[in-house]
Amino acid sequence: MRGCGLIVEYNPFHNGHKYHLDQSQQASNADCMIAVMSGNFLQRGEPAIIDKHHRAKLAVSQGADLVIELPYYYAVQHSELFAEGAIKLLSTLKADHICFGSEHGDITGFLEMINLLKNNFTEFHYHLKQALNKGNSYPRANELAFRQIGGEHLSLDFTQPNNILGTQYVSKILQIDPAIQPLTVKRQQNNYHDRQISIPFASATSIRKELLTVDKESDLSETVPAETTEILNQYKSAFGCWHEWEQYYSYLYYRILTMETDDLKKIHGIKEGLENRIISSIREATDFQQLMRKMKTKRYTWTSLQRIFANILTNTTKDEIEAKLHVPPPLRILAMSPTGIKYLNYLKQYDQKFFTSNKKPYPDHDFDNRIASAYYSILSIEKQHTAKKQDFKPPYMMA
Repeated sequence: MRGCGLIVEYNPFHNGHKYHLDQSQQASNADCMIAVMSGNFLQRGEPAIIDKHHRAKLAVSQGADLVIELPYYYAVQHSELFAEGAIKLLSTLKADHICFGSEHGDITGFLEMINLLKNNFTEFHYHLKQALNKGNSYPRANELAFRQIGGEHLSLDFTQPNNILGTQYVSKILQIDPAIQPLTVKRQQNNYHDRQISIPFASATSIRKELLTVDKESDLSETVPAETTEILNQYKSAFGCWHEWEQYYSYLYYRILTMETDDLKKIHGIKEGLENRIISSIREATDFQQLMRKMKTKRYTWTSLQRIFANILTNTTKDEIEAKLHVPPPLRILAMSPTGIKYLNYLKQYDQKFFTSNKKPYPDHDFDNRIASAYYSILSIEKQHTAKKQDFKPPYMMA
């Protein structure tokens, strides 16, 4: 069987995701569509608006055959580690292709960029270090370093977010498993960070903004599949809220102000005395947005700060992340279709080990319990118990 890998978050699943999934299947002619999906916290350091189990169920309803969780310690990371974790999983799953969405839409541009980097590796890293030392954020430093080695002369626009991520995907494919063929599909109509709804292809950012608008009945019917609306409504009815940073602010406030400074310094992502700025800023900020405005600098982007706050909320330390990144990520199945089940049977010849719940001996058992406790902490105690039980049930199987 031929497998095509997708690296996704589906926060929430919308028409653009459906277009990408369908186009990827056509381009790869795959028998099985494999989605590696971030769990309850996402690459930009945000809590997913609904949990991973409901998002996985939705993905299978729209054409994905297997949904595999990208563990927190790869999901809540900068683009290089995010890509590395996803490619490792898809390599283990014997994917023949990996297809990603990009603003560029032509895989040749990505291969040219990787070739340029390969031929100018030492010079690139020199300029990257120089840019970081001047206080630039990691994404901005990357952009400046690529320009220094001639990247601005290529057809690929390295300032676009999905082009940046796509370059990491292709780079990691070539490093980890060159037998995988990379493919890309051009994003349709909206930009990644668009905050206004556009029809039929709205960004996930604009859809979340619509859902989070207080005292407003959201009509997403022209921008998302009907199943998305149905599952969103089911989740809101069952748990009573959407997950977004403001809901967690009191918990974050409590965590920071009751931690010893030395313990705060151990949290993954905190360096250069940032712990002191965090403590002084949160003493003055009355909500999450205000805290972020106080903290954001050229060096520390909104996204990098959100990742740090996610790590504080979940008590994820530098040592813990370091240990996790040195072992292969486990294959945790969140949802599957009948075709996905056939693909798992096909993989039996390779003696791959799969995990179908958070029950031991799942190696991330304790870690995932803690992440789930943080994610569901904004619910009532009764609803927290209900929500966390999902982790110990078999994956969703579409009939």
